[in-house]
Amino acid sequence: MARKALLVGINDYAPVGAGGPDLRGCVNDVRDMAGTLSALAIVPAVPAAMRILTDARATRANILDGLKWLVTGAKKGDVLVFYYSGHGSQVVDLSGDDVDHKDETICPHDFASAGMIKDDDLRAIFSTLPAGVNLDVFLDSCHSGTGTRDLLLQASAPAELVLTARYIEPPLDYGFFIDSTPELKMRGLLKPAAGERALAIVPVLNHVLWAGCRDNQTSAEASISGVIRGIFTYAFCKTLRAAGTTTTRAQLDALVSAYIKKLGYSQVPQLEGTRTSLGEKVFT
Repeated sequence: MARKALLVGINDYAPVGAGGPDLRGCVNDVRDMAGTLSALAIVPAVPAAMRILTDARATRANILDGLKWLVTGAKKGDVLVFYYSGHGSQVVDLSGDDVDHKDETICPHDFASAGMIKDDDLRAIFSTLPAGVNLDVFLDSCHSGTGTRDLLLQASAPAELVLTARYIEPPLDYGFFIDSTPELKMRGLLKPAAGERALAIVPVLNHVLWAGCRDNQTSAEASISGVIRGIFTYAFCKTLRAAGTTTTRAQLDALVSAYIKKLGYSQVPQLEGTRTSLGEKVFT
């Protein structure tokens, strides 16, 4: 049984150095996730099993190549993990397959020149997996439900109170159509009341999606114990290490959501998958 992970975290957006829509906690998120996967023997920390792309190395081409590496040769029973921490966005759905008429996206380092990666792109890659492969997808980015982080500029606030949302405004050629068409609604896959846990049963999904927030929310990063981290990733790793891999995905999701609420953050993680997969033990 193979165990593989592709972990992507982007603080430094093009151009390299100051000037891009940079973040601060995404590389720390990757370090946390890699350490957790290794410590719990979910994926070994060796280059043949774990690939890490950060900052300028996390280009659109490299991420897509990494995803192809992740799924190539996969067999029933294999455990695969795709983790992304960085900016996210939404663009108008041109294929007509999203009920809210919007595609959720993740933003590679070079998204401004090479383009974003849409949920349609991810779906096309993951659709090649044979039955019985266990793929967990993590998106710690704004609007990641069904599919980023906001910047609350508080210049006078202490660093530990400043929240950064991982969100990129879509390019004008896409964003214009969203702004000019207010009847485009957020995806209605599941709309829990404010503060409720988001658990979505998707009968045809061949993987499990762990989203840092619902698709109409932003996913925050903040200083925790003096280190900038993504709120969702920090809560997930801390909770998983405490609960262990004998807990089910649905149980772990409830624990993570409760912990984020206890920390005082409003974002609500969203877990999506089949009824069977959500009832299984994590990473099985």
